[in-house]
Amino acid sequence: MELERADLVTVWEVDLVVNPHTHQLKLCDFGSAKVLVKGEPNISYICSRYYRAPELIFGATEYTNAIDLWSTGCVMAELLLGQPLFPGESGVDQLVEVIKVLGTPTREEIKCMNPNYTEFKFPQIKAHPWHKVFQKRLPPEAVDLVCRFLQYSPNLRCTALDACIHPFFDELRDPETRLPNGRPLPPLFNFKPQGKKALYLLLQV
Repeated sequence: MELERADLVTVWEVDLVVNPHTHQLKLCDFGSAKVLVKGEPNISYICSRYYRAPELIFGATEYTNAIDLWSTGCVMAELLLGQPLFPGESGVDQLVEVIKVLGTPTREEIKCMNPNYTEFKFPQIKAHPWHKVFQKRLPPEAVDLVCRFLQYSPNLRCTALDACIHPFFDELRDPETRLPNGRPLPPLFNFKPQGKKALYLLLQV
């Protein structure tokens, strides 16, 4: 697992490939990737609909790589459910699907997603409990990680480094853990110097 300064701008399950022998997961298709520069506007109509972060639906043009973290949560939820969590048929319907699960965003959350958005008239819907969203028995750590990725406020979403130290991945840190075929795990935490420093600082919090 390498940590790089990169902003993918679009992540969905078709962009993920797995080696069946080593079980290494890789991202492919970087057609929409770019370096996000603070203060520089970007297009809001990007990312496949089911995995599109709500700030994009609200028309934000100044966003961060938190949109990729939202997409990561959507992909993970789909792996757990066996189907997309937010299967919207249009941009508006996509927001409806999100609200069905997360509830109606507050004014503060809408401002966090797009400070220029001034329309606050939404039906008041309560959040659907996560344990009911994932009705089959799942590890609570898995559900918790999905929940941390899928936050309305971009700055409240679980970061990539936060995810690395989340309890959901504790088993991967066990030296005795093996792949289903009996092979040892591939290198997962061979961070580059800047990644190691960031992870060290995070662990001190």
